[in-house]
Amino acid sequence: MEQNVIDAVALGGSVEAHSLTIWSLFLQADWIVKIVMVILIVASVWCWAIIFEKVVRLRRLHRDAGKFEDAFWSGGSLDDLYERIGSQPADPMASVFSAAMREWRRSAARGLTQASGLRGGLQVRIDRVMQVTLGREMETLERYVAFLASVGSTAPFIGLFGTVWGIMNSFQSIAMTKQTSLAVVAPGIAEALFATALGLVAAIPATVAYNKISTELGRYAGRLEAFAGEFSAILSRQLEEEEA
Repeated sequence: MEQNVIDAVALGGSVEAHSLTIWSLFLQADWIVKIVMVILIVASVWCWAIIFEKVVRLRRLHRDAGKFEDAFWSGGSLDDLYERIGSQPADPMASVFSAAMREWRRSAARGLTQASGLRGGLQVRIDRVMQVTLGREMETLERYVAFLASVGSTAPFIGLFGTVWGIMNSFQSIAMTKQTSLAVVAPGIAEALFATALGLVAAIPATVAYNKISTELGRYAGRLEAFAGEFSAILSRQLEEEEA
């Protein structure tokens, strides 16, 4: 009877020594599991930084695009609009416009807009310049978005690796102590499952944000494509009027 009391007290002390708070689970985990947790935490923080930056930037770009379109379709001179924008446009739509106007002005200065045999080449060149500028701007906007997809697809498996490793260590501890009580097993299992939880915490927002941001980027790219096509039609019409 006395021995049972002693064992119960010893077991109680062992349970109290294992706190199940988040910080305690991290500190008591195996060093490999700790590395997995740190990787997932860093990945999650980086994902949230990317999400915040992309959401804020896309909102600003849509607002700036709306202002530029209002100025573009206001009926004013395109040369005056180009002079106001200058050589450093503030948004991708203005960059597409500036690239096309720059090519137009260079050709006009060389008299290419007056030569009927060269007008077709000028139109193709302007279209190509706008497409290259559009592609470069979208490549800049899409930077780091692929990281969200990578985290969304790999974070659960990284967390699962930490969980499997932690459970293996727990089983080894059970084999060494020869105790299968839930109070002995629970702390090690909790530490292992914490890695999976971190993996899901990193993966779920990253996946949702990737789908949302990709959709918004595609919508914005379509808006730029539509503007480039309309502007190309305007320049083509102007070339035809000069020919007539």
